[in-house]
Amino acid sequence: MIQEVKNTEVVSEPFELKHWIYNELVDLNVADSTAQYLNMLGLLLGLLIIVFIVDFLIRKILLQAFTKFAEVSKSNFDDLLVKNKVPRNVAHIIPLLIAIEFVPDIFSDFPDFEIMVEKGLKVFAIILTLWVVRSLLNTVKDFLKTLPSLKDKPVDSYIQVFMIFAWVAGALSAIAIVTGIPFLTFLTGLGAASAVIILVFKDTILGFVASIQVSINDMVRIGDWITFEKFGADGDVIEITLATVKVQNWDKTITTIPTYALISESFKNWRGMTSSDGRRIKRSLSIKMESVKYLNSEEVDKLKKIHLIEAYLNARQKDINTFNTNNKVNKEMSLNGRNLTNIGVFRKYVQEYIENHSAINKDMTIMVRQLAPSSQGLPIEIYAFSSDKRWVNYEYIMADIFDHVIAATSYFDLEIFELPSGSNFDIKH
Repeated sequence: MIQEVKNTEVVSEPFELKHWIYNELVDLNVADSTAQYLNMLGLLLGLLIIVFIVDFLIRKILLQAFTKFAEVSKSNFDDLLVKNKVPRNVAHIIPLLIAIEFVPDIFSDFPDFEIMVEKGLKVFAIILTLWVVRSLLNTVKDFLKTLPSLKDKPVDSYIQVFMIFAWVAGALSAIAIVTGIPFLTFLTGLGAASAVIILVFKDTILGFVASIQVSINDMVRIGDWITFEKFGADGDVIEITLATVKVQNWDKTITTIPTYALISESFKNWRGMTSSDGRRIKRSLSIKMESVKYLNSEEVDKLKKIHLIEAYLNARQKDINTFNTNNKVNKEMSLNGRNLTNIGVFRKYVQEYIENHSAINKDMTIMVRQLAPSSQGLPIEIYAFSSDKRWVNYEYIMADIFDHVIAATSYFDLEIFELPSGSNFDIKH
């Protein structure tokens, strides 16, 4: 009797879409509870079909609109929007709003299901928002990398920092929705768990701080040549992210360095060299000290045949002879008075040779100096800058200079120091 009264009440109600299937099934004498479940499933299936159709149509419309606009636009920003799936992600918004709007009608007879589905849709709405934000940020990142002024800046780090905050905010919002706790109340309760959060996200926090310091202090840019011996890195920086810095070594291998290591460890950045007017040459050769001697007149006259030092020797010899004559120096011993030495003349020759070398930058420091003697001879160091900074050409220039200088030592009766080897010993039996 109760069932008949209820059925009569439902039929007498005005037409409602949310109970249309239910009313038809009741008229066919289907059980009330079964009719309710079938009504829910039918409406849910219909909603899903509508949502998928609307999503498909909107996605196609947006993609075609963006594609046509990209064809006529001079900027590549719209091309990057399509590449990073911004239109596709935006297309999901309207179908999601339709679903949220009609869920109360579909689950009107099942309030528990309605609450669960609404929470699920709201969580998905948060995820979809994050997808859209990520797509937009990736588009901005790719666009900024095409600008010459920002090509060497760690744009990836900035995007990652923003996305970390966005994902954390999204995760907290989702948890607050699922648990039913107000967002601010839930956020306040996280204070007690802050120590655990810091421990879990230690590397991320260190990377975040390091990324900011690296950027502000302009320590490393994309394209810089860096040498980081601790991590075996020696090559060009190809990527700077929140957590890592990627270096492509000269053998084309990739070394990954933690970003925070750039501020906690010592490394060498060659940017100053590449942006300067020359690349430094700083190399020495060791002269055997027993080959160093005073030069007599005949030896000086012989060295005057070397064009680079002919004028120097004439002027120098004249000054020395004048000094020794005026001071009545006894020259029976070379030690007395002033004299020329073979290593001094050799050093002057190398100086003249470097100053006249076509590959050396004449506007930067040029110096040939004598270092402190050691058990391995007397080092003569060449300090100069090559005009060509390219690695291969730089090595060629430096080798060309030292090929000549090493070969020139014998003309000054000098010997280059070498540690003894088996061939240096004359073994007599």
